[in-house]
Amino acid sequence: MTQLTEAPAGAPATAAARTAPRRPRVRPAVVGLPALGLVIAGAVWWLVTSGLHLVPPAALPPPQAVWASLTGSAHVLLPALVSSTWMTLSGFLLSAVAGVLIGMALAASRRVEQMFAPLLVAVNAVPKIALGPLLVVMVGWGQKPILLMVFLLCFFPIVLSTATGLTTTPADLADLARSLNASWWQSFRKVRLPAALPQIFVGLKVAMPLAAIGAVIGEFYSDRPGLGYQILQYNGIGDFATAWAAIILVALMSILLYSALTIVERLTLPWLKATTSAR
Repeated sequence: MTQLTEAPAGAPATAAARTAPRRPRVRPAVVGLPALGLVIAGAVWWLVTSGLHLVPPAALPPPQAVWASLTGSAHVLLPALVSSTWMTLSGFLLSAVAGVLIGMALAASRRVEQMFAPLLVAVNAVPKIALGPLLVVMVGWGQKPILLMVFLLCFFPIVLSTATGLTTTPADLADLARSLNASWWQSFRKVRLPAALPQIFVGLKVAMPLAAIGAVIGEFYSDRPGLGYQILQYNGIGDFATAWAAIILVALMSILLYSALTIVERLTLPWLKATTSAR
């Protein structure tokens, strides 16, 4: 019978101890800290409007007035939220597909990049709100001007992040693909695209809030009763509390869509957190 001896202090752990599963860490801060931030923002809002009266109610109604308007006009604002969410997601998906394809084209050919990169920068520099009436004239009323506005706001960061990610493949991975005599498609599918995905998701996460902004701006010049349309209408009749309630719904929609995209990134790139440094 073998005797169990106590390992001396500082001795390396046994194989069983090294391979023992670690308990998953519970992270209540993932939900608690954002909720705390919203509570602090609401408290500051109340203090500025109702406590100290630093801002007139016409410019920024107190939170209790906005909440009363939100509950009282829920039958109008909730369908508008659904419409704006649908427009935001549709335009974002269109811009994501087109932006990734354009970024791949720019990364594949330096001549293509030299020809079209200045044009893309020029289009991105145009103030999009000035294009609203022109888009209605070009494509008519309805969904098309909203989708075009979302596309114009979203596509540039996606194009830039895709082209940057595909042209900054780590040198050791590129050398490995060449040493294995990989074809262009094999190198792209196995090496360049996986290495570029973190950068592409950066562009997608930058574009997601811009998609919500584009949907609201597009609804300013549309007959669809989305949140942008409601903001414009309630401002026009002087109901600023309900207009601010619609603005709050836009902000909440952006937060939820951004969080959903972050979850998609974690599911798509499970190795990213393990290979990057933590703060």
